[in-house]
Parts: sequence; C-alpha cells; structure tokens
Amino acid sequence: MHDSMSLPAVLTLICAAAAALILLHYLIRRPRLDARVRMRLLFGLGVLPAAAAAASTAYGMHRTTERSFCGSCHVMSKHLSDAEDPASTSLAARHARNAMFGGTNCYVCHADYGMLGYPLTKLTGMKHVYHYYLGDYGDMPMDQALKEIRVVKPYPNSNCMQCHSGGLDSFKNVREHRALEEDLLTNKVACASAGCHGYSHPFNKDAEGEERVQR
Repeated sequence: MHDSMSLPAVLTLICAAAAALILLHYLIRRPRLDARVRMRLLFGLGVLPAAAAAASTAYGMHRTTERSFCGSCHVMSKHLSDAEDPASTSLAARHARNAMFGGTNCYVCHADYGMLGYPLTKLTGMKHVYHYYLGDYGDMPMDQALKEIRVVKPYPNSNCMQCHSGGLDSFKNVREHRALEEDLLTNKVACASAGCHGYSHPFNKDAEGEERVQR
C-alpha cells in the first residue's frame, strides 16, 4: 500500500470522520441525552479522537524512519541522492540496495539499539529539527553544510555488529578482524573508515582525509 494510504493513515481518517459525524449529528438534531446518546458522545468526544491521535502518531513515527524523510531537509539532499544512486559504492548506498534495509536504511543504521533505543533515537532526531528550523541549518548552503554538520556522536561499531555479528565464524575468520578485535570493540578503529570498509557517505572526511566526528 502506498505510504499516503498506509493502515495508520486510513485508520486516522476513519476515526476522525466518524467522530465528526457523531458530533454533527448531535449539534444538528439535538437529541435527548439518554444513555444511548451519551454513549455515542463518549465515542465522538473521547474514544474516536483518541484512536485518531494514536494512529496519526504511529504513522508519523513510522514516517520519520523512512529515507525520503531523512533526505527532505536540503542539507541532507546529497546524502539522499548518494544512498539512492545505484552506481554508488558507499556503505549507505550498498545498504539501501539491500532488501533487509530498503527505504529505512538511514534509521536502521543510525538508531540507538539500547532498551530505550526507539524513543531516544526520536529525541535525538528532534535536535535536527531544532537546528533546522530554529538554528542555522535551514539557511545553510550545501558546501558549508558538508563541511560543518557532524553526527551527534562518533558512530559506534556496535551498530554495525547488530547485523554483522562479531561472534560468527564469518567475522572471526577474517585476519584483520582478529588482529583488531580489541580496537573494534572499543571503537578505536571504525568499521566505517577508509582503511576498513570505506566511509558510510562520500562526505565523511574533511580536507585532510580524517573522518569527521562530533561538532
């Protein structure tokens, strides 16, 4: 089903429309407040609006996990175009072409995977919204954005190992992985670096070729 007609979106419209019809019927007809009318009003004023709010929130939260949403700010447009470039060899583009990631590869790779990972990831994302609409990102030229905007914190190897498990033989049998095991576990060496699997994005290094970290 198309994004604009996903189940939460349809449920939101149905609940909102049903609540509006109930309230309009009461305002126009003005029936006597018996038990049946009170029950209808309970649904029109409480249950259905609450259901519409919950469904719209679920839809909105899901929408923020999609790559197209991540690239909707102009300062991220180059990242979006690279991720969707079938000829790109960056880690982001290669993961975007993987059916296991698909259109949510930005979120899957950048999400916090702790016990409270989902809400913490969303709260971190609100910082981006703040910087874009109330800070300087909204009017920032692309050249400046590529130089100055950094990830919130250095990217942890543990995020890579959520899928590329460091406990499997396919990982341990790689000579470089064995030699760097301690450094990989402590993030002294990054999986997403020029000497290992390459940068996640073509813009992850500065003029000296050093990997960018937190601003």
